[in-house]
Amino acid sequence: MSESHSPTQPPIHWFDDPQHVPADVTDWLMEMGSMTRRFEKQGVTVTVQPKRECFVSREELGESEAQQLPTSERYWVREVVLFGDDEPWLLGRTVIPEETLTGPDLALVDLGTVPLGRYLFGGNTLTRDYIHLGLLQHEQGDLWARRSRLRLSDKPLLLTEIFLPESPVHRPENKVPKG
Repeated sequence: MSESHSPTQPPIHWFDDPQHVPADVTDWLMEMGSMTRRFEKQGVTVTVQPKRECFVSREELGESEAQQLPTSERYWVREVVLFGDDEPWLLGRTVIPEETLTGPDLALVDLGTVPLGRYLFGGNTLTRDYIHLGLLQHEQGDLWARRSRLRLSDKPLLLTEIFLPESPVHRPENKVPKG
């Protein structure tokens, strides 16, 4: 495993070999589509609460994040909490080189309470270079994480998602309890 962190994020241990991740968890973490849509399939209303949105310098990124992206003068950072029926399910951190924010993709700086997945998977030219699986040791227990470098019209951005304890990823049956 390798470590990664940013100034606002505790260290995540990224697995070199994802075989150490349980199969039911891997099914969630390797989701190739929108995690927002995957959450909505659980029968919940997904909402977003932005926590931080601003431009930062390369020096303000975590070393591991900086290694995943091309050099840029500035990066747009968006940190949010995704809720499933008012329960916090996911912490999301998106890092976007300024050069990615051109043309219609400049809209990424104005998403506000719109889930990133709605924009990215809404008919744009999107590809995914990889998904890294990870684990964050937290006071609330071990939390699963994933990191993806996506390409929007062949321009990169980095998305890190930490699945909070109430997320279906951490439930044995991987679904919202009925009742």
